[in-house]
Amino acid sequence: MTGFAREEGESFARGARAIVVLPDRGSAERSVEARLDEAAGLAEAIGIDVVEKLAVRLREPRAATLIGAGQVESLAATARMAEAELVVFDATITPIQQRNLEKALDAKVIDRTGLILEIFGERAATAEGRLQVELAHLDYQSGRLVRSWTHLERQRGGFGFLGGPGETQIEADRRMIRDRMARLRRDLEQVSRTRGLHRARRHRAPWPVVALVGYTNAGKSTLFNTLTGARVMAQDLLFATLDPTMRQVSLPGIDKAILSDTVGFVSDLPTQLVAAFRATLEEVTAADLIVHVRDISHPDTEAQAADVLAVLAEIGAAGEGGAPIIEAWNKIDLLGPEERNAVLAEAARKENVVAISAVAGEGLDTLRTAMTRSLAADAHPRTVTLDVRNGSAIAWLHAHGEVVESVSEGETVTMTVRITDTEWARFNAMEASA
Repeated sequence: MTGFAREEGESFARGARAIVVLPDRGSAERSVEARLDEAAGLAEAIGIDVVEKLAVRLREPRAATLIGAGQVESLAATARMAEAELVVFDATITPIQQRNLEKALDAKVIDRTGLILEIFGERAATAEGRLQVELAHLDYQSGRLVRSWTHLERQRGGFGFLGGPGETQIEADRRMIRDRMARLRRDLEQVSRTRGLHRARRHRAPWPVVALVGYTNAGKSTLFNTLTGARVMAQDLLFATLDPTMRQVSLPGIDKAILSDTVGFVSDLPTQLVAAFRATLEEVTAADLIVHVRDISHPDTEAQAADVLAVLAEIGAAGEGGAPIIEAWNKIDLLGPEERNAVLAEAARKENVVAISAVAGEGLDTLRTAMTRSLAADAHPRTVTLDVRNGSAIAWLHAHGEVVESVSEGETVTMTVRITDTEWARFNAMEASA
């Protein structure tokens, strides 16, 4: 459980009453309502009780408080009326703005970056995930007022972004932050090397890797569970999955593939998290195929898709040299008949797009076939001569390629197999290590 604190000794429990504020610059990509709903969903993801959502027109950002003086006064009155203990700004605010707003509103203030980091701090389950989140937190906190920083040894649940011990040990805190960040970077470098070794072993193994990516709450974990029979946390909750999970899955013509469920992306993802989670996201860059899961029922599905593709490009997983991408248009079960028919027709016209319902299981056979087709897109004939007693290699070629011809002669068999470059490399690596 994450602790909230306004001043030393004054704590808020889960369920703290909060107002979500959207400084609206007039973005044409997303509706104000959808942006407010997402910000409220982020707050609710860690148990905050959102009692009010409001947009504030932002014509010219103010250095002291971001929003205008009159808007601050109005917001303070709203906070008092709602008995709000916390005000969440769906924007990036500076340390000075945070301090001034807290004084004016008489409430704790947190921005979008701090909120997302708080969620990640509470949700990261693996040792690696917690190291990555802690580094991101420290990077963020290094530029914050120290009174909103919680000592490392006092952290529990999340990472304490919503409160802190005061300003009495500012230099000690700064020194501790710097030292701790240095240790975390060393630890994460070792983690990255270990992950690299694991990936290298997987690439020597005879199994392609498919990574599920998508905007948070698009239904990746539900799809992952349906395809693999796993029980990964899958809830109608933003950032339900943070740590990558891998399971085997069978595809038509492919005896075994590895499916990876990854963290959901979100608009304005904190730069600290993009950097800190690079080791995790390397699973995506190393994949043979990316399945981009989209919530096609969401009013901002196009903007969400653009955000996902932007992050993929940033980590080098999209564009030239990247893995092929299939779009899985999920949640068609939530569409009305007319809209559903239009989506199904549009998906049928597009290449590498499949309309599905991960909950109902609709379209999943088509998705599996599309995954196989994409993984085998660069297949072409290879000829190999094997000892007839090498049954495992012969069976492997039958499972991972299309055997066009097989001619036995004495103690050998010569096979012509349509197989991808990736699978051929895996076969040769497997045979070399045998």
